[in-house]
Amino acid sequence: MTPASNRARLNVLQLISFMLRKTILISGAGIAGPTLAYWLLRRGFTPVLIERAPQFREGGYIIDFWGVGFDVAERMGLISALRSAGYVIDRLELVAADGRQRSAMGANAFQRTLGDRFLSIRRGDLAHAIYSLIDQDVETIFGDSIRNMQQDGEGVDVTFEHRPARTFDLVIGADGLHSQVRAALFDRQEAFQRYLGYYTASFSTSHYPKRNEHAYLTFAAPGRQISRYALRDDRTAFFIVFESKTMLPDLTHDLTRDQTRDIAAQKQILRQKFSPEPSREQWIEWPEIEKRLDLCEDLYFDSVSQIALPAWSQGRIALVGDAAYCPSLLAGEGSAFAMAGAYILAGELDKAAGDHTRAFAAYQSRFRPFIERKQKSARAFASSFAPKTSFGLFVRDLVLRMSSAPFVADFLMSRFTDDRLTLPD
Repeated sequence: MTPASNRARLNVLQLISFMLRKTILISGAGIAGPTLAYWLLRRGFTPVLIERAPQFREGGYIIDFWGVGFDVAERMGLISALRSAGYVIDRLELVAADGRQRSAMGANAFQRTLGDRFLSIRRGDLAHAIYSLIDQDVETIFGDSIRNMQQDGEGVDVTFEHRPARTFDLVIGADGLHSQVRAALFDRQEAFQRYLGYYTASFSTSHYPKRNEHAYLTFAAPGRQISRYALRDDRTAFFIVFESKTMLPDLTHDLTRDQTRDIAAQKQILRQKFSPEPSREQWIEWPEIEKRLDLCEDLYFDSVSQIALPAWSQGRIALVGDAAYCPSLLAGEGSAFAMAGAYILAGELDKAAGDHTRAFAAYQSRFRPFIERKQKSARAFASSFAPKTSFGLFVRDLVLRMSSAPFVADFLMSRFTDDRLTLPD
């Protein structure tokens, strides 16, 4: 055996030994965390998931899923399961206060632009499909969270809220917009949150009297709008957006994860924003929606914000998904970007044989320019999604009516769905 082949054999043995002992703690069991765990596991690492919620989160608002996220899901063998769990939304309808249709757009443009590489699915159903791939193979700690982290040249010592302390080779924060891991890494966390001037809310209810199957129906007034869509089992979901010039001071804590959050105060804010006043229109369906809001137990409520960090890692600790680069909920592709970022991060760790310094730098260098373009587009799109003026609503209605012409619709959809990122193998 030649010296060169001996060295190659030795390098392989060293790599195998290195990979077998590489344990990676992932904070967050939403979209990014389980996706990262899946790809790390396939590359010989030992991922461990930790999630503050006492059990896996179900439900959530509906998202459109295409582009880089679809590509990652396809490589994970998930498309069939996602189609089974998904919904057919074949038209967008804007209605006036009295319920009459103002404008509409069909899904034909999406189909012509994306073919069959597009689906609509509840965020929780997407997360569940991903997690089901690793449920039996990855240690998952529910009902706990990271309290403190201390890193050195050998690893990261992690203390938890409830369980005994442990040491990991790396820690990855995949814990969303209000990331605890990011807060531990960077001082003045608020400086990295770019508030876009809106809040959103979502909830679901049973036996709502109107269904409009396969339609995403929206009432909009200046600075506020309500959308509804039909779910299975005679359930209906509502998605609410309203303008707020500044962040609401009493609601800037961890709204999505804190089990002690003031849901009553959040419901009261929504009532104030949508209840009738002499100078503003009220949707004819609002009284019934308000009754359902009062009774709901699954309210999601949060600011529309982006995260813009100077770096996505520090030493042995890195961030992925919304924790690192949240594009904002109104961008519509946060889940897709979370999956793509997780896929790339795992691939770079594998390519660098676990050398985190090299891998983290390559992950950010490869993915950050794409994310910055998408964040810029999302900032421009926010005002179109929920116009703040009557003129803005008029322009949006006009664009939708013009979209009945195939060449206009195809142009708009090609611009809207252009991801411009080819995933590495």
